[in-house]
This record gives sequence, structure tokens and C-alpha cells, in this order.
Amino acid sequence: MTKSELIAKLADKFPQLVLNDAELSVKMILQEISKCLIQGGRVEIRGFGSFGLNYRPPRVGRNPKSGEKVDVPAKYVPHFKAGKELRSRVDYAKKKEVLPQ
Repeated sequence: MTKSELIAKLADKFPQLVLNDAELSVKMILQEISKCLIQGGRVEIRGFGSFGLNYRPPRVGRNPKSGEKVDVPAKYVPHFKAGKELRSRVDYAKKKEVLPQ
């Protein structure tokens, strides 16, 4: 699902929301999650999961084209960890698909 599909579903499910309001809501949520991560924080949405940062130390990599060594600097990368409820719902749904009817 893309962001525009999510906005459309939100607007369809809640007819009192104009499409522009649904779009603003989704953008604001994503913006606040980004802001929190930029400040080094963590975002936890109960039943869904948590967003945090993982530190990747500096390392020596290789240029795949030329094979020469390249210094890769240290960096922080966003990380999502699914919550227990989300994992169990996805697992249950997948098991229902796999089981013979």
C-alpha cells in the first residue's frame, strides 16, 4: 500500500473527512514520527510496533564496479520493530491462507 492509497482508504472509511484532511492527517503523523527520530527519540504505537534508530559503525566497503576500498562513515538508520499483536495477526492471517479449506 502506498501513501496515496492509505489516504484514499482513510477518506473512504470516514466520509466526514475531506480527501485533503485525510492527506493532512497522514502527512502530520509521518512528519511527527520523522521529527522524533531526528531528535534521537523512539516512537511506540501499542499493538502496531515501534520506530527507533540503529547505529551503524564506520567500516571499509568495496565499490562493486571497480573493486576498490571505500570508507563508509558511521550513520544512524531508522528501524521498525513490529509489535506482538501485529506479528500474531499477520501470522494468523498467513496460516489461514496456507491451510487447506
